This record gives sequence, C-alpha cells and structure tokens, in this order.
Amino acid sequence: MTETNVFELTQPGTFSDPLTEVLRNGARTLLEQAVEAEVAAWLSTHTDKLTDDGRRRLVRHGHMPEREVMTGIGAVAVRCPRVRDRVGEGGERIRFSSAILPPYARRSKSLEVLIPILYLKGISTGDFEEALIALLGKDAGGLSASTIGRLKEAWSDEHTRWSKRDLSAKRYVYFWVDGIHVQARLEEAAQCLLVIIA
Repeated sequence: MTETNVFELTQPGTFSDPLTEVLRNGARTLLEQAVEAEVAAWLSTHTDKLTDDGRRRLVRHGHMPEREVMTGIGAVAVRCPRVRDRVGEGGERIRFSSAILPPYARRSKSLEVLIPILYLKGISTGDFEEALIALLGKDAGGLSASTIGRLKEAWSDEHTRWSKRDLSAKRYVYFWVDGIHVQARLEEAAQCLLVIIA
C-alpha cells in the first residue's frame, strides 16, 4: 500500500454542479415560456390583418436556430419563435422582434454590467476569459482580450459623448454636489469622483 500527499485540485469549469444545472434548466424553461407568451400576445394584436384570400396574414412559423445566451448562471440555450408574414409580392412585411430575447443578443444585461465592474476591480484584459470561466462555468467563452479592448473603446466613446452633451437648454434650480472616493484598478491613491445632481 502506498500513501501519497499529492491532491489534485479541481480546475474552474471542470466540475459539475447539480444545483447550477437545475437553475439553468429552469431558466431555459421560463425563458421559452416567456418568449412564447410574448409572441402569442403580439400575434393577438394583429389578428385583424388578413391576406387577400382571407387567411391570417401573420402566423407562427417554427423557431430560429438555437443559440446560447451567457447569463449570471452560465450559458442558457434558447430558441426564439419565428413569425411568418404571408403578405403578397410588393407588400411591406411586418416583423416580430422579441423584447425579452433581442436578435443577436449573446449576453444578459446583468453580465454586461459585470464586465466593467470586473475591469474596475483590477481584472486585466487578458484574464477576463479565465475569470468568467471560474465564475460562470466552462461555456463562458467569447470574451477574449480583443473583445474586452473593443468594450473599453466603446466605454470611452460613451463617456466622451456624455461629457460633451449640450446642457444649454436646461434650467436648474439647485445643485447637489458630493465626492465619492474609490480605489479603482488597484491604484495607490483612491480617486475622487465628483457627483453633481441638479
């Protein structure tokens, strides 16, 4: 009999978590039900629209291909219903677009908020993919260093537009001003953010 004091550590994304799987399956079921209810309600608002031969113009037409949306509990596979407009040649088509599951959405809004928070907490651009795999599981890819770089550029452009917006047409009765000290990106001195509410 041999004894060993070497223990293999579990790597992020390599273990199974039954609770998370139950949550993902439940999220998938709820999401499918919500989108199905959304398309049914949308179709009911268009029941008065008919084709030239008297049939309903807008009808269900299967589903779009399945895609994965990254959420706070990991990747959730979803299929969005497809609607067919049976309008004749030359007519303007009516299209269904889900508000719950927008076309081309690959990440939930909560994850969109998490990314800048992780960046401000000091996660380097190259470590994002590994950090998200540890948080969300092995299917949490898609956030490479180049993707994070593009997001940082978008945040910078958004800040520039915000800081240059025209306020000349506004009239303010009073201002409330305060400073918030934050330790962003592991800097030695805390930065003071000036907050002004009018």
